Amino acid sequence: MTRPNVVMIVLDDTGFAQLGCFGSDISTPNIDRLAGDGLRYNRFHVTALCSPTRASLLTGRNHHRVGMGYLTDIPTPDPGYTCAIPPAAGTLPAVLKQAGYSTFAAGKWHLAPRWEVNPAGPYDRWPLGLGFERYYGFLSAETSQRTPTLVRDNSYVPQPRTPDEGYHLMEDLTDEAIGFIRDQQQNTPERPFFLYYAASAMHAPIQAPEEWVRRYEGAFDQGWDEWRDAIVTRQKELGVVPEDADATPRPPWVRPWEELSEGERRVTARSMEIFAAYLSYTDAQIGRLIDHLRETDTLDNTIVMLISDNGTSAEGGPDGSFNYHGLHRDRAANRELTFANLDEMAGDHSYMQYAWPWAWAGNTPFWLWKRFTALGGVRTPLIVHWPDGVGTPGEVRDQFCHVSDLMPTVLEAAGVPVPERLNGVEQMSLDGASILDSFLAPEVAAPRETQYFECAGSRSLYHRGWKIRTDHVGPTPLLERELIPGSHEYDEDHWALFHLDTDYAETTDLSASHPELVREMVQMWWTEAGRNQVLPLNDGYTGRPQMERPAGHRQPARMSYRPGPGAVSEFMHPVLTEGFTMTAHLEVPDEPSNGIIAAIGDWTQGLAWYLRDGHMLVSANYAGVGHRTRSAVPLAPGRQEVRLTYRLREGGGTFALHQPGEDAVELDVDGPLPVRWQIGGPGLRIGFDAGFPVDDGYAPPYAMEPGVLQRVDVESGAAGLLEPDDSDLARVHE
Repeated sequence: MTRPNVVMIVLDDTGFAQLGCFGSDISTPNIDRLAGDGLRYNRFHVTALCSPTRASLLTGRNHHRVGMGYLTDIPTPDPGYTCAIPPAAGTLPAVLKQAGYSTFAAGKWHLAPRWEVNPAGPYDRWPLGLGFERYYGFLSAETSQRTPTLVRDNSYVPQPRTPDEGYHLMEDLTDEAIGFIRDQQQNTPERPFFLYYAASAMHAPIQAPEEWVRRYEGAFDQGWDEWRDAIVTRQKELGVVPEDADATPRPPWVRPWEELSEGERRVTARSMEIFAAYLSYTDAQIGRLIDHLRETDTLDNTIVMLISDNGTSAEGGPDGSFNYHGLHRDRAANRELTFANLDEMAGDHSYMQYAWPWAWAGNTPFWLWKRFTALGGVRTPLIVHWPDGVGTPGEVRDQFCHVSDLMPTVLEAAGVPVPERLNGVEQMSLDGASILDSFLAPEVAAPRETQYFECAGSRSLYHRGWKIRTDHVGPTPLLERELIPGSHEYDEDHWALFHLDTDYAETTDLSASHPELVREMVQMWWTEAGRNQVLPLNDGYTGRPQMERPAGHRQPARMSYRPGPGAVSEFMHPVLTEGFTMTAHLEVPDEPSNGIIAAIGDWTQGLAWYLRDGHMLVSANYAGVGHRTRSAVPLAPGRQEVRLTYRLREGGGTFALHQPGEDAVELDVDGPLPVRWQIGGPGLRIGFDAGFPVDDGYAPPYAMEPGVLQRVDVESGAAGLLEPDDSDLARVHE
């Protein structure tokens, strides 16, 4: 038999109930067609978080066991949290490549420690270092859909078109994925291929083309309560939820729709309209990819698997956020900004996340969401489409299965044995088990009886139809800690007990009736935790023990940078949060100069130091709120040393522009500097800018005239500080 091709589609932050074939009324016809011609699994589980799920998918092992117990943004010295997949955990693309497959990846990566995500590498844990032959996408947790930070293979590259030319990242990723397949099939058609298509959607920023947003105007005016009730009905009609299943009730931290003011209803409904448009647009891009396979007679012998990496995201807070950079900075100011920008919510200045009641409804019929090991965080859709290998199309499978099962399933379907050694390294055993038999036989046994879960202190365990789960809520994000009831101390955690064989949605706590079973399963959890490197437990998003960076990857106290293309990673330039001095060495011409001296981020959050008509300007944009000042007089011609400084003061800091012979011009800004100006942003640019500007006073690239800017020296006010305090990582996105 000809070995099958494999296309693995990974959606981000997409809930169990947000696809049409799982009960939603959001239009996803292409995904629904895959389900209608294939299979849906309604007891498929992931890890509740992005990096861990992707590591488990690509290695076939439990995530802590391969060092990915949490996000790559916060590596720690503990073995389960190093964020460095070891060579002993050979990846699915590496094994398939060794067996003769072509391997490509397009989209989100988020599987390398944060200091390795810079133009100089090392590249060992970039896609090409872990088994892929070609790659196009972005390496961090998120990026703008309109002005993304892009990587091709091992190099950062500019985006091919501008937003004004209609650019959107999902279309670009799909173009590249199709191109990878076309190149391979037209040159070596006898080789099978593996495509890892990791969509940027539905992770924030929620950004959809305007024409798609218009399709959903008014579509959610009925509110989340009615919308969720309708989903439950459709789920039972579709057979993805048992007819006798109860849905979890509306939790106390989700307000009834009827209690909202008209303004609150319009803002939150608008956020959902844009989310729905983004999902439908993403479905259209998936349709383009599948159509290419169909048109080239490749689809029948291609295994297509579609999953989401975790449940819905609640990172928009109760109201949603026009610019969710600011949600944990100043909640009241963020709400005011969001309500004031209703008409711009789908525009270029938006860095949006939708309101969390819609996230609750998007996980119907389950409880909670991403970052929690309740079913709302760990149970997501799995669709399998393989005309040559699936039994009766359209059926639903109810075997308990896990993301780690997908690698052994693919290997078995491809006839590729699990290697004992890969690239000269002895391989650790797999934790996953193949579900290939279930493709043809609906009644086969589940591949496992037991599976542990842990995410930022939230813990659970499944065993033979039963599940225990803690009520633990970690210290951050503060929004959830303040509003969601639960334990904040491990010793005070309550372990609830659910019989999932009869209680599909985890609604009824039976712990009081079965205390012995609870004690037995809690001990099983600790055993699994010890075996899989889960310990020591840490529920913080801040305050995790810092891993010492490798030599050569420590943030210096002082560096000099020359103008030119490219950027310096935010993880590699001197620390700015404790104060800094930037000194620019200029050869000022007789005519007034214009251009960027240094810039980082954009108008959703950024900092720019630039010249306009010979005057220096500093522009600081904190989560969409701009602050700007300029020097009183233009720079005199000739050789000049000018400075931009930032000094801490109580409640915030002061920027100052310094030029010879003039008093400093100061700009006071409340609040601390962000640890990260842009999650997944390009970093510090010298002599030019790209993407969106930090303010409307210039238009990128706004490059300095040749010969004017010689270099920029950057010196941290925190000399000797190798790592910033990760306080802003309360809003790290997965």
